[in-house]
Amino acid sequence: MRTILIFALIGCLADPAATRGLARAQPASQAAQTSAVDASAQPIDGVAARIEDDILTDSEVRELAAFQQLVDGQSKPRGELIRELADQWIVRGEADASKYPQPTADDVDRAYKQLEAQYSSPAEFDKRRASAGLSEAGIRRMLTQQIYLSRFLDYRFRPAAQVDEKQVQAYYDDEFAPQLKARGEKVPPIDDVEDTIREVLVQRDIDTLSKQWLDDTRSRLKIDIVADGEQP
Repeated sequence: MRTILIFALIGCLADPAATRGLARAQPASQAAQTSAVDASAQPIDGVAARIEDDILTDSEVRELAAFQQLVDGQSKPRGELIRELADQWIVRGEADASKYPQPTADDVDRAYKQLEAQYSSPAEFDKRRASAGLSEAGIRRMLTQQIYLSRFLDYRFRPAAQVDEKQVQAYYDDEFAPQLKARGEKVPPIDDVEDTIREVLVQRDIDTLSKQWLDDTRSRLKIDIVADGEQP
């Protein structure tokens, strides 16, 4: 669910049951002080957008862009980055209000190691991380927030995600088996993969429900984007 930034990737890294991911790291009021991007190399922070009585800062936009560059090799346009940060702001508000628990240090360590493993070596990862202007502490902070927010969405919408046997069979017949056959792989009996398929379909429902909720909530908020380079 790229609408919610890097949920899909980090959800898989940090929690197989949460296949959505988030890349905003801190509430706006803390971002200027804790940004992982080297402050000495950055201009004075500015306002990227105003959302209700809060702000999204330019440093948050830069940090998200840097993280996307590290993970995907490219970042999204500024407008899309701001929308992703706004979505995180919405989810964070709900999660904090419900006192949803933060991930453990072990959760974050596991996510960091799995992200690092996407590269040929730890040294190569460190090189790419430094090139993107991100510190290890900054990445861990962002991963902490991603795990927290993606797990909250799973917690909130999983009870409403209902999958029946017909849906499982349809997925097996129309998607699962054809994909394996196209790769020349053996197709296992449906009984062997039913639980896996059911979870995939539950995650699809969670993604759909999350997107609908975010779209509806966003439409009722006052969000003003500040033009790039414009003084707030």
